[in-house]
Amino acid sequence: MLSTRDVVKRYLGKVAVAGISFDVEPGKIYALLGPNGSGKTTWMKMVAGLIKPTMGTITYNNIPIGVETKKHIAYMSTEPFFYNYMTVDDVGKYYEDFFEDFDRVKYNEMTKMMGLDLKDKSKNLSSGLAAKLKIAATLSRKAEVYLLDEPLNGIDIIAREHIINAILEAATDNATLIISSHLVDELEKIIDCAVFIKQGNLVLAGDAEQIRQQNQKSIVDLYKTIYADMN
Repeated sequence: MLSTRDVVKRYLGKVAVAGISFDVEPGKIYALLGPNGSGKTTWMKMVAGLIKPTMGTITYNNIPIGVETKKHIAYMSTEPFFYNYMTVDDVGKYYEDFFEDFDRVKYNEMTKMMGLDLKDKSKNLSSGLAAKLKIAATLSRKAEVYLLDEPLNGIDIIAREHIINAILEAATDNATLIISSHLVDELEKIIDCAVFIKQGNLVLAGDAEQIRQQNQKSIVDLYKTIYADMN
């Protein structure tokens, strides 16, 4: 479905992604794992069509990433992407204007469930509520692939539970969720597959249970082993 082949991304001579290849299957939850600077965000931005690979190819259903694939792929960045003047309601209208697959009813339900008021200004939200707003907007699209970049970063335990519940609700047979994070303990219990990236290189990718059995370690312990020299 989503195929990455020999993808390299360089920035002014610095290699952010170093020739990685792997496939993402439909209907599964993936953890894209690695510390900050490992290449996770760069790969997600290439899949979202925001930047282009220096070398290699990324395709979705055999179609090169571009205008057509953006209709099926929803991306949530780590950076705030709402204007300061926007209320929670304005964010919904903004998404309605930009994305044909945006479900306003679902958005209203999700924001209410997450404790957001439609009249709240986005610039006045706490980091936890701002994260919930980004999640609600992204998951309210009827996309086939959801890319969530560090959705749990800087979020308190209670807010994490709400976000994880929202992610699980979005997981269907037709939807693929790819979650980048270094908070592995929060993700291990919900993921189907894991992809480990280290300094732009693919270290390991596959079914999470098979990885546990083959290595005789949990995903958390394997993460500690792979990235031990980077602390």
